[in-house]
Amino acid sequence: MRTGGAGRAAAAAMSVTLALAAGCATDPGSGPAAACSVAPNGTPITTAPTAPGGRDIATAPEIPTGYRTGMTPVRTATYAAATANPVATEAACRVLADGGSAADALIVAQTVLGLVEPQSSGIGGGTFLLYRDGATGSVQAYDGRETAPAAATADYLRRISPADPAPPAPSARTSGRSIGVPGVLRMLQSAHTEHGRMPWDELFDPAIRLADNGFEISPRMAAAIADAAADLARDEQARDYFLRPDGSAKPEGTVLVNPAMAKTLGAVASEGADAFYTGAVAEDVVAATADTSGGRTAGALSTADLAGYRAIERTPVCTGYRDREVCGMPPPSSGGIAVAATLGMLTGTDLAALPPRDVDADGGVPDPRAVHLISEAERLAYADRDAYVADTDFVPLPGGSPDALVDPGYLAGRAALIDPGHSMGTARPGEFAPAAARPGEEHGTSQITVADRYGDVASMTTSIESAFGSFHMVDGFLLNNQLTDFSAEPAAPDGTPVANRVEPGKRPRSSMAPTLVFERNPDGGRGAPVLATGSPGGAVIIQFVVKTLVALLDWGLDPQQAVSLVDFGAANTPRTNVGGEHPGIDGADNGAHDPLVQALTALGHQVSTAPQSSGLSVLLRGTDGWIGGADPRREGAVTGDLR
Repeated sequence: MRTGGAGRAAAAAMSVTLALAAGCATDPGSGPAAACSVAPNGTPITTAPTAPGGRDIATAPEIPTGYRTGMTPVRTATYAAATANPVATEAACRVLADGGSAADALIVAQTVLGLVEPQSSGIGGGTFLLYRDGATGSVQAYDGRETAPAAATADYLRRISPADPAPPAPSARTSGRSIGVPGVLRMLQSAHTEHGRMPWDELFDPAIRLADNGFEISPRMAAAIADAAADLARDEQARDYFLRPDGSAKPEGTVLVNPAMAKTLGAVASEGADAFYTGAVAEDVVAATADTSGGRTAGALSTADLAGYRAIERTPVCTGYRDREVCGMPPPSSGGIAVAATLGMLTGTDLAALPPRDVDADGGVPDPRAVHLISEAERLAYADRDAYVADTDFVPLPGGSPDALVDPGYLAGRAALIDPGHSMGTARPGEFAPAAARPGEEHGTSQITVADRYGDVASMTTSIESAFGSFHMVDGFLLNNQLTDFSAEPAAPDGTPVANRVEPGKRPRSSMAPTLVFERNPDGGRGAPVLATGSPGGAVIIQFVVKTLVALLDWGLDPQQAVSLVDFGAANTPRTNVGGEHPGIDGADNGAHDPLVQALTALGHQVSTAPQSSGLSVLLRGTDGWIGGADPRREGAVTGDLR
């Protein structure tokens, strides 16, 4: 399989990394290498770095790294790949160029991202995937979310033991208590079994070569390492890999090699996912979770927990919006329900009459009336999500399915609560069975969006939760801290059980929202795919995806404009987010002089202009191929058989 080539967004030096990944030279002027090349796109805006601990974790869960203005959409003929890093994008594209399927490309993209963007995702984390099969037209939802250990208790995240009420040290996140059974590889193997076209063992070659030969630390990765240096220093393997001998962060351009990761991936390539979930790797994961060095509290993960892990195929949440069908991820992700509910509340609103102003390559600035209405609908959707959505294998949804929360009649009633002239601040959930709301979100996340020549289309959101996960590194990869997505408190003050409480074997609620959109046939049935999208960003993922869908389906922006457009929206708090990193927003003095912020403030919103760290990607089906857009707020890139 050919995996060489050149290209790096905003920096030609990445060609060295790509050549190392390939292990061979290729001619960039012809053949698959030319088809999959990634050219610089956009002009980076220099921004002052955010001091560690100085950003708003709720709206920028990973350290913001600026914005690329003037990005243009990428057009391809028959296949396309979009990831958060150009090296991973090229590697995934070469699989498609060699005749691989979208499922094959996902494996390559994920394993390469685990090296070049380890702060966001990897084989030590979890994932959700929506997959459209081109041959059958079916849409499948794959759940590769982490699970809590069988020995976990309701107090697992808030006290060391019944006899020791102290919280896990040095915190729930950095202790072994945060680590759930990783789900990525089991899920990828399930998808490959059903949709793969290339041999499983070949799909690990690009990442193995990259790990053995080395790759350069990118600007975004360097900023993330510097931000997390103190916590990375607690773990011996993480310290040796990411930091210099004096404890400072390895800088941008440093070449990293990861022979331990190459060995792990080699075992998985030859033996399948069982090589991760049983045997030496599983034993090493358990040992790392139990490590108490540096005063860390041990977790309770066992080899039986890993051996018993299963990826689950679930029924997508599919609802109508305008003349399209929008399909999203069901629980334990809340993303699909919250996106569907928000759009459902907006169906009676003529958003097309409220387009952005000053539309340019960066998408323009949204109309404050549109921001108000969308944010209010999101507040109502988040209220229901916080109260009722959790792992449905443990806590059923109202009515036993997503239908009640996305019912058009119910959503019309919720929409009637929106005052066009003033923000509600905080919404109450709808009246269903009692449940207690306790938010809790993933932070270190990435997005992979792929379309192949066979009609398969995939949107996969993948995460290790916070940046660098739990900071525990083992066999070349980082372990997640996804269990902190559970509510640490098992019950509300009135004793009502929290839906998203810790329970043995349970999957924590997520906000990940991989999304596929389809045409509607005259008979109302599902038609051809229209677009695929998704984003990292913790709880804000829902807002990023809604913004992008409205920009595409209501405002007619192209994929790059829709992604580049100002990020905005609200969870169920009085605060409304307006991304101050966008060049169309004056974020000085928290937007006090910005017209959009001023208009929202007059409508009763408490506006935050903290930089957003979305990582959106979109593939839109055009009349003669695919049109793609990647988020200017990260290092993402789109490529394919370019036209």
